[in-house]
Amino acid sequence: MGVKINVDSSQDYSYLFQSLSSGGMGNLNFLSDYSSIKNGSYGKLMKAYYGTGQSSSTSSGGRKGSTYNILEKLEAEKRNPKVSKDVQEANSKLTSGLSTLKNSISTLQSSSTYTDTENGSSASDKVVSAVKSFVSNYNDVVTASKGSTLTSQTSYVANMMSATSANADKLAEIGIRVNAKGTLEINEAKLKAADISQIQEMFSSEDVMSYGSRLASRVQFANTAGSTTTTNKTDSAATDTDKTTVSGAAGVKADGKALASSGLYEKVTGKDGEEDYDVAKIFATAKSFVSNYNRMLNAAESSTNSGVIANLSYIKSKTATNADTLKQFGISVDTKGRMTINESTFKKADMAQVQKFFSDYGSSVASNASLVDYYMTTQANAANGYTAAGGYNVGGSSLYNGIV
Repeated sequence: MGVKINVDSSQDYSYLFQSLSSGGMGNLNFLSDYSSIKNGSYGKLMKAYYGTGQSSSTSSGGRKGSTYNILEKLEAEKRNPKVSKDVQEANSKLTSGLSTLKNSISTLQSSSTYTDTENGSSASDKVVSAVKSFVSNYNDVVTASKGSTLTSQTSYVANMMSATSANADKLAEIGIRVNAKGTLEINEAKLKAADISQIQEMFSSEDVMSYGSRLASRVQFANTAGSTTTTNKTDSAATDTDKTTVSGAAGVKADGKALASSGLYEKVTGKDGEEDYDVAKIFATAKSFVSNYNRMLNAAESSTNSGVIANLSYIKSKTATNADTLKQFGISVDTKGRMTINESTFKKADMAQVQKFFSDYGSSVASNASLVDYYMTTQANAANGYTAAGGYNVGGSSLYNGIV
């Protein structure tokens, strides 16, 4: 027994019958589709979804069709999602708030904030004022992030809140309380009585693991994420910087490992029939290492990410310690830590000694360059602290659960 459906021949329902070729289950799917059309539920669903936005018109070819093709409309909505005025406002406040928060953190990291000034402003008054400004700006950012659709920025805000949660006890000691909503509250009396040296230590820019440094790195990356995700041409410089950092660090990692490997120093038979090192190949790798090393430093030195700073510091320290040995191989290190390589001096060096040196130095630098690359890319992208329900679940803490 067959199933007969009377439909307008001008309407294409072929997409409903695509499952027929798949066998028994396909027939069941078809019957379900047919039933939905016959009892009117399919039409009601479409009408409820599109309202009065659907009308009929005649195409240039005389065929009757829908003004709004369903698939095309869905694709258009996906490409250009409608954003409410509230969301637009939250996005704008988050972007501007991050810049303001960055400035307030910088003020608390500045040594001048903790010294008396000639105009009569005491260090204590200046610190209290700076903390109040910081708390206000911090709360503005957290509040805006909850209604924002800028996921690149909000992920860093969630990570910033995680750092705050981890330092809740220390913050309480200086009169700053982390409430259940993730925002901050000030106990002014306790703040004014706090030792300003304790506040300075908490926000220290010299300690990469201090609360202030951790916050500064998150805010910096959030600002960078905001500038590089737009389509403005002015953002191309920031994007190029990120690429330079990543490719430079990745290059140092690859070249460092190559210079530390025994494979690079395998001897080859020359034209005279004698075996010797492939000096040209070794030099090319060393030259690439020097180039990538400088590229990494040029871009990564401006980073405020604690992981980048710590590993970059180790690399520069390791290089400075071995500057004399590097110079023997024609690799000079200037006062800014940048390298240059003299081809003639390098090629005249004892390749056995080059291998011995880079087996330690090369592999060591490669390991830390790998971490620079990691902190500049992977870790930042994994900093999303939102739950599947859209609330915060920062660092596994229940402090912010349920916030929407």
